[in-house]
Amino acid sequence: MCLAPDPGKVRLRVATRAVLGVALAVAAAELAGLSLTASITAGLAALLALFTVADPTVRRQAVTTALLPLAGFPVLALATALHGTPLLRDTLWLLVVFAGVYARRWGPRGHALGIFAFMQFFVTQFLHARPAQLPELFGAVLLALGAAGAVRFVAWCIERRVPPPAAPAPLPGTGLDRPTTRQAFQATAACAVALAVGQILSQDRWYWAVGTAWWIFVNTASRGETLVRGFRRVVGTVTGIAAGLLVALPLEGAAGPTAALVAVCVFGIFYTAPLSYSWMMFFVTVMAGLLYGLLGVLHPGLLLLRFEETAVGALGAAVGVALLPVTTHAATNAWIQRAVTCVHACTTAAARRLAGDPHADPAPHAAELDLLLARARLTLAPLVHPLSPLRARKARARQVLALLDDCARESRGLAAVAADPDASHDARLAAAAWRVEAAVHALVPPTAPARSELAARDLPPHHPGAEAALAHLHGLERALVDLATPLRTSPRAPLVPAA
Repeated sequence: MCLAPDPGKVRLRVATRAVLGVALAVAAAELAGLSLTASITAGLAALLALFTVADPTVRRQAVTTALLPLAGFPVLALATALHGTPLLRDTLWLLVVFAGVYARRWGPRGHALGIFAFMQFFVTQFLHARPAQLPELFGAVLLALGAAGAVRFVAWCIERRVPPPAAPAPLPGTGLDRPTTRQAFQATAACAVALAVGQILSQDRWYWAVGTAWWIFVNTASRGETLVRGFRRVVGTVTGIAAGLLVALPLEGAAGPTAALVAVCVFGIFYTAPLSYSWMMFFVTVMAGLLYGLLGVLHPGLLLLRFEETAVGALGAAVGVALLPVTTHAATNAWIQRAVTCVHACTTAAARRLAGDPHADPAPHAAELDLLLARARLTLAPLVHPLSPLRARKARARQVLALLDDCARESRGLAAVAADPDASHDARLAAAAWRVEAAVHALVPPTAPARSELAARDLPPHHPGAEAALAHLHGLERALVDLATPLRTSPRAPLVPAA
């Protein structure tokens, strides 16, 4: 986790900015004389705004942040009003779950608004908020969003210098085949199971089971992904509970040390989220224990109940994923095809740029390839998991990941070379680019006849600056040719190493 590459130190900066944003939100709530419950609400609202808003442009991020109250306030009001009527409260929350997941079809904005609405219901249960507290809770959320926005868009707008690459579009589908529709039904069923069993365990802390089931379905697209995510959430929760016993309990809610450790947890959540779901959940669990300490209700039995409710939520997710499942094999093939197509786009743009076209830019394609590779790695995670009993598939999946990593590395190198004005105009680039195109079409049949715009160019041969580009193109060709072995044979057949 600590040694993972962080180009431009983006994760470090984002995590540090999150700590500043949450701290400013809590400070503003305290200076306004709000209660401890409202201050915690403010901190959590700022954390959610900084964590979930992920639009591709700063302008769209600001608009989404401004829209969060429209999604959160009605849910917050209804959740507090129905706190004493369990049947209506539970029904409403399941409706919020369905709508929150369904809203993901509208891209990053729908995703963020859906999560914020769900978490406003969760926070209400976590803090046992009552209708009389609504005015200060509304004020706390507005203060928090203002503080988070000031830090994110005014004081430290990292995205203006390093624009975030757009998230890959979801896999296509219609009706119940649409990923958002399918997941809306799955998540609602999972949360219903978690809610029912969770309330059998505890009438006061059952909401942790629902929260677990909900978050397991975030950013997953197949049955295997969901099950692995549930396993990782349980692992992160168990280790976080152990740390909470050692750290949160001895503090007994002391304000200063607790605030400092919460800041560490916020940093850890943002820094580890792109890399490890287990580590992120570790920090979330420790932070929850610290907040329970501030509220004066922390004890070892509560941490044990936290684990039990998490296990119930994971069980609910396993039940929900059995409804309208998407197999790991189908999801994996779709994402790998998109990654290979992106390799072709990156190669073509780089070769055109090196041939003298100033408008061709491979950098966006290289950035998109990193995102697609991360998505493919997520779908392959169930197959490469240490507990997976499918040895042949595990070996095949590992080979595919290694070759896709090679493609991503060579594509990044090619984009870097193309950005160098000294590396250009070499006749060998056309031939190498055409071979990469042929290797891509061997894996992903083209929708139109294969054509290389560079093959006909009459370029000066053996330009010294193009040697690095040629090396990257040859590396891409080898990786794509080798990918044919694991992708074209039966998933259950023994893996034959590529020649």
